[in-house]
Amino acid sequence: MTTQSIRPHPDISLHQLRIFTAVAHAATLTEAAKQLGIAQPSLSQQLSRLETLVGARLFNRRPGEMELTEAGLYLLPKAEHVLRGMRDLEDGLMEYTTGRRVTIRLAGITSVLRVLLPPALRQLQTRFPDIDFDIQDMAPSDILELLYDRRIAVGLLADSSLAASGGGFAQIPLLTDSHVLAVPGHLDLSKVERPERDLPPETLALLNQSIQFAFGTQHTKRVENWYERLFPDHTVVAQCRSFEVAAELVRAGAGVCLVPALSLLHGAETLKGIRLYAVNAAPRHIMAVIPTQYQHVEPYRTFLDTLKDAAQTIVLPQVQPIPPFLDGGPQAKF
Repeated sequence: MTTQSIRPHPDISLHQLRIFTAVAHAATLTEAAKQLGIAQPSLSQQLSRLETLVGARLFNRRPGEMELTEAGLYLLPKAEHVLRGMRDLEDGLMEYTTGRRVTIRLAGITSVLRVLLPPALRQLQTRFPDIDFDIQDMAPSDILELLYDRRIAVGLLADSSLAASGGGFAQIPLLTDSHVLAVPGHLDLSKVERPERDLPPETLALLNQSIQFAFGTQHTKRVENWYERLFPDHTVVAQCRSFEVAAELVRAGAGVCLVPALSLLHGAETLKGIRLYAVNAAPRHIMAVIPTQYQHVEPYRTFLDTLKDAAQTIVLPQVQPIPPFLDGGPQAKF
């Protein structure tokens, strides 16, 4: 009689198993989301996707309570076994990296990769000449997905995409950035108190042409709300998935855009043909997110140090003061 091995469903990811076990041991979905460092809507979506793949409900959902079903009780010890095995595998493999060629797999948002990574990479290679990099440029939600599935070791993104630290990951602060209103270079807003009164019709029309982002995050919704409050007559002329593409559209005179100042840097130079204005917004903090067991092991420890060193050399673009019409109290805050 032969014994068949049980194979995991090919579509079930480690990320989903981590979410399932966190929810099983947490008092609430909110607590589980904080432990994992992800937004609650993303957690709920992944949990529902796992239940669809399994073909059974894993929790009985009641107000303020998530109770495991029979299927959930069956899955929990097996999921924990898989996750323990993966942690043991990662820890064991780290012992073999010294003296061997290592590939650092990372993903980040474009502005951070373009500005911080080149100097950090050059510095690291002088210490570890056998290192190479696998670099992916993508949206924050995709970066987090790769991190949780352990397909990358380092994620570079803004803190607005992260929940509280947890889930076995360390969040290393690198750089503080700010949001600015980018407008074509000829558009002077320094003395504009009421755009409809102080600007000629063609300039007012340009100011009301907004270029926005489609990241599918809470940040995107905040940007939309900001435009609705301060530019009630605006029209969205373009949606982008790259701050850099949006900046080029602004420079070409297609509209205006709320962007992080870091995205306007090309090397050490600020993108020409664009004027930048401050807005009432909290600063954006750029983080390196890495599994906790990696942050004190070479070459990752030195890589984090080189990122910090590179961040200290960054000179952000010059920004003009907030235009009068954007400095209108609480409703003007982003």
